Amino acid sequence: MQKRTLFFLLILALTALSCQLATAVATPTATSTPAATATPIVIVATPTPLGDDVLQPIDVEEQLITNLYERVGPSVVHITAQIVTMSFFYGPLASEGTGSGFVLDTQGHIVTNYHVIEGAESLEVLFSDDTQVPAQVVGIDPANDLAVIQVDLPTEQLFPVTLGTSENLRVGQRAIAIGNPFGLDRTLTTGVVSALGRPLQTDSDNYIYEVIQTDAAINPGNSGGPLLNSRGEVIGINTAIREDAQGIGFAVPVDTIKRIVPALISDGYFPHPWLGFLGYSLTPELASALDLPVDHGILVAQLYRNSPAVEAGIQGATQQAIVGNRRMYLGGDIVTAINGTTIADWNDLQEYLALNTQVDDVVTLSLIRSGQTMDLAVTIAAQPQSE
Repeated sequence: MQKRTLFFLLILALTALSCQLATAVATPTATSTPAATATPIVIVATPTPLGDDVLQPIDVEEQLITNLYERVGPSVVHITAQIVTMSFFYGPLASEGTGSGFVLDTQGHIVTNYHVIEGAESLEVLFSDDTQVPAQVVGIDPANDLAVIQVDLPTEQLFPVTLGTSENLRVGQRAIAIGNPFGLDRTLTTGVVSALGRPLQTDSDNYIYEVIQTDAAINPGNSGGPLLNSRGEVIGINTAIREDAQGIGFAVPVDTIKRIVPALISDGYFPHPWLGFLGYSLTPELASALDLPVDHGILVAQLYRNSPAVEAGIQGATQQAIVGNRRMYLGGDIVTAINGTTIADWNDLQEYLALNTQVDDVVTLSLIRSGQTMDLAVTIAAQPQSE
């Protein structure tokens, strides 16, 4: 009986195992059928034309620039300077330089940079209608890199610019340059006023003050051309670029032009304000080394004969000493202010004189002498041409 029971159970187990194996063979695995690939959806985008409400401001912007160019372009000229240089081996050698300028009035006066016409044996001016005429130098001011030349043309062929002001300029305002870069006549570039009040050091170690910095493209040949505002008014004269960088140009402000140019036309030069002394700019280190009572100002060293400083009673050096590795002249007055404006160094004094005074003005110099503070009235004279 037990044998029959065990045999029966064995048959049932084998039957169950056979069913499981059959099921496993009949049922496919999950990886036996590849997954379906999704069909990509292609979307075709159709550009929507911009409406007039969007395009109108752009059209106005373009019209502003094109209209400005049509109005001011004929005022910009191309200046060619014939320069003769001497060679030790070949003798006189002729060369040619070019630059830009702009018509100032109907008398044929043209404003440009001094460095455009410097050393020129002859000048030729090309106008927008291809008229080319010789020009004569009327006046120069190397210190501010300005010059005025003149052509002989009928009034109807001259289109003077409109001079604006640089007093109320703000960073970010539009700046438009027109000139002749690389000889490409009347090229227009646009940008903004990048910075204001820059001092620009010239090749002769002078400083031009309150210079305008712009990112409007300026290249060789742009020198002497106008920098304009959105109204087409001259706000400066393009003068220099930063050679080791792009997008950094400098323009002499129009307020300087308006101050200098009338004298160049009437007298041929500009009388720069002059006090008639030289001195050392004080620093905290120098003041400490010399045991001076202040660490800013100008230590007067030398007085020029018959100068305003001498007439006012300013005192120069009374002794010499070696300070560090240089010989210095000591014992003179220390100028600390002019008309109540603090003077930190020599450049501060020169900037104040250039921007705020003229010949025959009387200014008050505050100074320290032998530890005592005092004020002296000084009548400004014209700087001698040899200085």
